[in-house]
Amino acid sequence: MLEIELNGAPYLLPDGASLVDLVDRLELAGQALALAVNRRVVPRQRWPDTLLQRADKVDVVRAIGGG
Repeated sequence: MLEIELNGAPYLLPDGASLVDLVDRLELAGQALALAVNRRVVPRQRWPDTLLQRADKVDVVRAIGGG
């Protein structure tokens, strides 16, 4: 298993997990999101190819509409 930091808390994923795998596990697929790994925003088209490493710090930000 792979331990990352997700929004400031420990989170376990299978080895070899990508950002798409993380989004799927969090049941956030299809939502308006921004993802950053180690403080660097990763464009959505790179999520499938961005494999997570031990101790990566991942921030998931969801867009919320309002007015």
